[in-house]
Amino acid sequence: MLLCATVACAVLLVTQVSEASITARGNVQKPNIIFILADDYGFNDIGYHGSQIKTPTLDQLAGEGVKLENYYVQPRCSPTRSQLMSGRYQIHTGLQHEILWRWQRAALPRNSPTIADKLKETGYSTHMIGKWHLGFYKEEYLPQNRGFDTFFGYLSCMEDYYRHTSGWLDNKHYYLDLRDNNGPVRTEDGHYSTHTFTERAENIISRHATNASSSSSPLFLYMAYQAVHWPLQVPEAYEKKYSFIKDEKRRKYAGMVDTLDEGVRNITRALRQAGMWENTILVFSTDNGGQVKQGGNNFPLRGWKGSLFEGGIRGVGFVSGGALETRGVVNRELIHVSDWFPTLVKGVAGGSLNGTLPLDGFNQWPTITGRDVPTARPYLLHNIDILYGKHGKKLYPHTWDTRVRAAIRVGDLKLITGQPDNGSWVKPPGDQSLPHGDVILSKDDKNKNVWLFNITADPTEHHDLSEKFPEHVRHMLDMILAINGTAVPPNYPRPDPASNPALHGGVWGPWVK
Repeated sequence: MLLCATVACAVLLVTQVSEASITARGNVQKPNIIFILADDYGFNDIGYHGSQIKTPTLDQLAGEGVKLENYYVQPRCSPTRSQLMSGRYQIHTGLQHEILWRWQRAALPRNSPTIADKLKETGYSTHMIGKWHLGFYKEEYLPQNRGFDTFFGYLSCMEDYYRHTSGWLDNKHYYLDLRDNNGPVRTEDGHYSTHTFTERAENIISRHATNASSSSSPLFLYMAYQAVHWPLQVPEAYEKKYSFIKDEKRRKYAGMVDTLDEGVRNITRALRQAGMWENTILVFSTDNGGQVKQGGNNFPLRGWKGSLFEGGIRGVGFVSGGALETRGVVNRELIHVSDWFPTLVKGVAGGSLNGTLPLDGFNQWPTITGRDVPTARPYLLHNIDILYGKHGKKLYPHTWDTRVRAAIRVGDLKLITGQPDNGSWVKPPGDQSLPHGDVILSKDDKNKNVWLFNITADPTEHHDLSEKFPEHVRHMLDMILAINGTAVPPNYPRPDPASNPALHGGVWGPWVK
């Protein structure tokens, strides 16, 4: 467990493994890229992790491709999406605190291009469907102004699956939050969003195959499903499949997962029917851990959505597709959601990263496609949140303040400081293979603010090593302190009353000219 004490030292390590970049198919035509992002999807909610919920499509795609079993996202929605779109840590975009709320004058900054901008520059036709959640207080922050040729979806963090409405601050008034490039969409009332979004994806694929030459204009489709974020709403037929689950929230959630799996099946079928599958790379990812209070489950991992324990940040992820030459592999190298930016732009599409601000992501295509190729990532900053309330007592002088919420991963080791949020282990209710619905609470002291785990040996975080290895704790605290020196101030403004859709025709959208 040898550690590098400084950021400069850690960065130096990566140059030896990432000097060369390869493309997905050498000099063959650029592959289509389909990126599917599920919302609040738990680690224990996919079939190949032993779930009681059946996901035959996802299981098959993952089995035919590369399963990413050391893959990390962020503990909440917009932070993950910001790092996917920008390739940059939250501390470098000002989005390190909580999420972007629909009534805030805040958004993913425009000072660096998005992944869609760079793929469009490389010749891709770029389309987005589903959840944006990266700010929209000005027109310039809408998806179609951030690199996407077309956008169909909603702008906020959540909405009703049938009415496509999101609530105002008072939780009493709800307003339409569904739009495309031309403005509000008022024709989908009563149409379940997972079906709505899947059908739109099928139409885009069909039109692309008919109207565009894939050799000159490959397709990039970012499919950001609403599923399986609450509210727990699902057509009855899907819920009935899980009548054996007596817990109502878990049963509805399982039905929502079923519709998600069906949606992915229909998208891949559309690609095959259009003759595009054999030249497609498909990526599937979660945005954060499952929300246990709303039916999700991350067992045997510790914690849930919002937590810096593994249940909040360890994601379900895999790469598949007809253009992927590596098949049937389980990859255990350290990979992060910010890595998709350089991996897809440079590694898959053969594009340039010129014009971006310094990226925190690494091109992991050699690692994903090359057996036994080590990760390009020397360390992983999970986050630093200086606005989160301080917790406990400061334990070390002249280094990072352990009262402040932060987490970092270096090699096998993970350090958490401050208040990490929920740290319990929750078994899925109704799973006959496990004792029913047990919740195993942490026995940590309530004022504790430092944890050190060997995640490789102890992925469920049962054995805190912070007292046994204080030298490693100190080295990693020094790293957090150094990295935080590169951070920009958090951008987390108060709610803006002018954002109220009642002032704008009853529709969520930009309100600042």
